[in-house]
Amino acid sequence: MSLSNNTIARTYNKLFVELADPRTNDWFLITSPIPGLTIIYLYLQFVLKWGPRYMADKQPFQLQKTMVVYNFLQVLVSCWVFHEGLDAGWLRTYSWKCQPVDFSNTPEAIRVARGVYIYFLAKMTELLDTVFFVIRKKERQITFLHMYHHTVMPMISWGATKYYPGGHGTLIGVMNSFVHIIMYTYYMFAAMGPKYQRFFAWKRHITTLQMVQFCIAFLHSSQLLFYDCGYPRWSVVFTLPNSIFFYYLFYDFYYKSYKKPEEAKTNGQVNKENGLKDHPKIGNGTNEIKYQSDEKKIK
Repeated sequence: MSLSNNTIARTYNKLFVELADPRTNDWFLITSPIPGLTIIYLYLQFVLKWGPRYMADKQPFQLQKTMVVYNFLQVLVSCWVFHEGLDAGWLRTYSWKCQPVDFSNTPEAIRVARGVYIYFLAKMTELLDTVFFVIRKKERQITFLHMYHHTVMPMISWGATKYYPGGHGTLIGVMNSFVHIIMYTYYMFAAMGPKYQRFFAWKRHITTLQMVQFCIAFLHSSQLLFYDCGYPRWSVVFTLPNSIFFYYLFYDFYYKSYKKPEEAKTNGQVNKENGLKDHPKIGNGTNEIKYQSDEKKIK
């Protein structure tokens, strides 16, 4: 038993102390994976069980002012991360082909590491997106894509902060922050009410932008297969499949949300031109009898 405990202790020490970046390892929520995983576990329990059960016999919360303030703060954080990522690296010293992590204690290296850490904290606060959906009874918004994204991103960004806070992989966070600037701005306007209705047309373009970011992330991460700069090549085992999977999920969402309604509208127009009503029961025999009856009356 003692030998087993020693093995577990050594493994834990190896994974979460020795391999960790000493500059970030003592930062809040980074030292151990347990606090972060506990938050995610409680989040899933609330979203899937506790929240719906609590709201079952209650009216949905409105939270208009809360949503405006929350989305505004998310925009500010995303702007800061986006600016830091460009100014501290990608527009100045970083290589677009292959960029290693600077593990030194220089102000520039610490600045990048801090940006990665703030990005991680932002992913944790974004769990509130789903909490607000639950208490506002917006269950249709809680899709598999939504849950997968909000569960996986905090874990990925935690790992980046603990082990590789900088370098090649940070471009994904910079692009994602840019997308979130636009996305949370849209949500903020949507929360302000109908008078901002003209801004709602952004939604489908935000989804397109998200798909573009995953294409860029895939191509950018793929460069690690050809260039060696010290950044871990094994990271492509996570980044490439994840980029493909995210792209597929967002494309599926885009098709179901925007393409299908357009096809249904087009088909409905064709049916009207052919003298048929755009009705979901067409083809089951009921409406066919009605149309035949109408034709007899016309004759």
